[in-house]
Amino acid sequence: MGKGDRKTAKGKRYNASYGNARPKTVTKSAGTAAAPVAKKTAGKAVVKKAVKKSAA
Repeated sequence: MGKGDRKTAKGKRYNASYGNARPKTVTKSAGTAAAPVAKKTAGKAVVKKAVKKSAA
C-alpha cells in the first residue's frame, strides 16, 4: 500500500485522481458568492384611474 495503489488516499494523491478513498469536497470561496440583490428604489405609486362606462 503506497504511492502506486489507486485504492488508497495516498495513491489517489499521487495519481491526482479522486474517488471513495479521496472524496472531492466542495468548499465555498469568497469569489464565487451570489450576486448581491439590488434594492428596489421607492418610486411613484401607480394610480389606476376609474373609467366610467356610459349607459347607451
